[in-house]
Order: sequence, then structure tokens, then C-alpha cells
Amino acid sequence: MVEFIKSIIDNINYVASVALFVIGLYTVLTHSNLLKKVIGLNIMETAIFLFFVSIGYVNEGRSPIINLGGDKMLYINPLPSAIILTGIVVAVSITAYSLSLIIKIHEAYGTIDLNEIMEIKGEKSNG
Repeated sequence: MVEFIKSIIDNINYVASVALFVIGLYTVLTHSNLLKKVIGLNIMETAIFLFFVSIGYVNEGRSPIINLGGDKMLYINPLPSAIILTGIVVAVSITAYSLSLIIKIHEAYGTIDLNEIMEIKGEKSNG
């Protein structure tokens, strides 16, 4: 039991990223409000960012700067952090585009609740 708890504590970043992803997925699947769905997507994106940054972390690692002294050093992998910068730009772009679509949906239907929008669309197609 102690070994299991120690394993959880050592991998808390991975546990936190899974928990955040599940919270975001639950929010996207259970709420009909479009703004809440966008917030859920942002939580899921944050979980992925945390996961990738955690992959690149090395205990007692240093920044990958060349040491001319010739000492053997343990370095942190910079590639996941560099990829995450691109991911953050994409996430912000998706969020901005989603929010602009929500504004247009509100102008067209007068609501941002997905269930109400589907009712309105059903009435328009029937009548």
C-alpha cells in the first residue's frame, strides 16, 4: 500500500492531467450551454499541455545548454515544451473562433443553449 501511494505521489502530474481531462470531457458531454462546452474544451487542452510538459521533465535535470566543461549532466528534454507553445497558439485560436461562432449563433437563434437551438431548428424545418 505504501508503495502504491509513493507511486501516485511520484506521478502526480500524470494523475492531475488525467483528472483534468476527465473533468473537461464530462463538461463537454453533459452541458448544453455552448460557453460551458468551450470551457470544457479549454480544460481538456490544459490537461494535454500538462501531460506533455510532464513527459519532458527529468528529476534533477538542467536546462539543455551546452556545458563546455565536459561534465556529464542530465538534461531536460526541450522538445515537448516547444511543441506545447504551438499547441497553446492553436488552442487560443480555436477558442477565439468558437466564441465568435457562439456570438453568431446567439444573434441567429437568440440563445446559446444547444437544446433550445435544436428545438428552434425543428420548428423551422416543420413549419
